[in-house]
Amino acid sequence: MSLSKSKQYLMIYKNISVIVAVAENFAIGKDNELLFHLPDDLKRFKTITSGHSLIMGRNTLLSLPRWPLPNRRHIVITDRKDDYFKGCETVFSLDQALQKVENEEEAFVIGGGLVYRQFYPLAAKIYLTVVHKSFEADTYFPEIDFDEWIEVEHDDYYDAENGFEYSYINLIRK
Repeated sequence: MSLSKSKQYLMIYKNISVIVAVAENFAIGKDNELLFHLPDDLKRFKTITSGHSLIMGRNTLLSLPRWPLPNRRHIVITDRKDDYFKGCETVFSLDQALQKVENEEEAFVIGGGLVYRQFYPLAAKIYLTVVHKSFEADTYFPEIDFDEWIEVEHDDYYDAENGFEYSYINLIRK
């Protein structure tokens, strides 16, 4: 990697936001499925991301019950050159995804694990849902160094159907 390329990856992209629901142990999924079902979190996801671009890996797209999601542009990162997803734009690198959204006010990274790991160092915001319980998983979000972030919103809730507490926490990078 050249010096200029490495500097590029240290740059924070002010228009890149991550939106994710994690367990206490930073678990996000197992067998290409979410670990929990929180209807209010799904409504929050829809409200926050509506009208914006979504950046995701191919498995995240394929895990959606239906796609493309209404009123959102879908940018799918894949390493399979023959991938085509109706109603979506296909890219083959992080750089190509960033180019697609460079003129947008805010674009959202929605997973999966590898895509989160690649975009986490670049993101200016995180819309975080934390379920206050640990889960067995095969996919994890990168552990957040909260010293690098400023908490700008924090709301706590209880989901009676699932029997656990969760929080919405919005973070901006220092």
